[in-house]
Amino acid sequence: MPRSTICLTFDFDAFSVWFSYPNTTPAMLARGEYGARVGIPRVLELLRASAIQATFFIPGHTVDSFPAQVEAILADGHEVAHHSYAHVDPSEQTPDEERHDMERALAALARLGVTPAGYRSPSADMSSRTLALLEEYGFRYDSSLMADDFRPYRPRIGDRVTRYEPLVPGRDARLWELPISFEFDDWVHFQFNFNPYRNGTSAPGKVLEIWTGEFDWMHTHVNDGILTATMHPQVIGRGHRIAMLERFIAHCRAAGNVTFARLGDVAEALDAARQL
Repeated sequence: MPRSTICLTFDFDAFSVWFSYPNTTPAMLARGEYGARVGIPRVLELLRASAIQATFFIPGHTVDSFPAQVEAILADGHEVAHHSYAHVDPSEQTPDEERHDMERALAALARLGVTPAGYRSPSADMSSRTLALLEEYGFRYDSSLMADDFRPYRPRIGDRVTRYEPLVPGRDARLWELPISFEFDDWVHFQFNFNPYRNGTSAPGKVLEIWTGEFDWMHTHVNDGILTATMHPQVIGRGHRIAMLERFIAHCRAAGNVTFARLGDVAEALDAARQL
């Protein structure tokens, strides 16, 4: 029987994600606060009941705004990883801005005793400098890119490719890529917004069909496959969506030979296997 690993990850963005919109209103910030007030307790309760440890990508702005919630995450044994300081897309930053943002977020995490092994970029995007910066600061893995689905890989640094120039590959990075996908991101399916408009009103049954279908294919066809789900407490924290996540967990466990793991533990095991 194939072996599969499921990594449940949560981007605890709170207020910070809403600052990327052209006009951030108090109503938008209230939706971010819902993630801290309601979403985090519900997510932690489900993870405890399911005996699952997960990975939380937390911007420094959230660490400084909601330290009690971050402490609760740590107290339950979950991994806390880097997610920028204020959810600013690194592809829109100058080199100095990107480095300052990286260091400010690291400092916020350090105040809670966290040295992150992993990074996830805001908006699943990067500058041409991001991967080299992650190497410089000693990260073990990134979880932002989509060049694979169920297999970790080494992302490349220094590719040359344009619409007029075919790919000239760069070098392999020294860190792992633990890939994500928009199909497995609750924000894409569920987050409504007026301006810019996002429908975001998918029924949980539709999303559960997609998620279980992806898992079933991996579990049948990819031995040692790793599936990473990306969720946001302010989105998945609604009652009917928490119920959907609970059903997804039950579906995966019923398949047999399935492990739930933190991304940092996956990366550590990959490093150990390469040293054998």
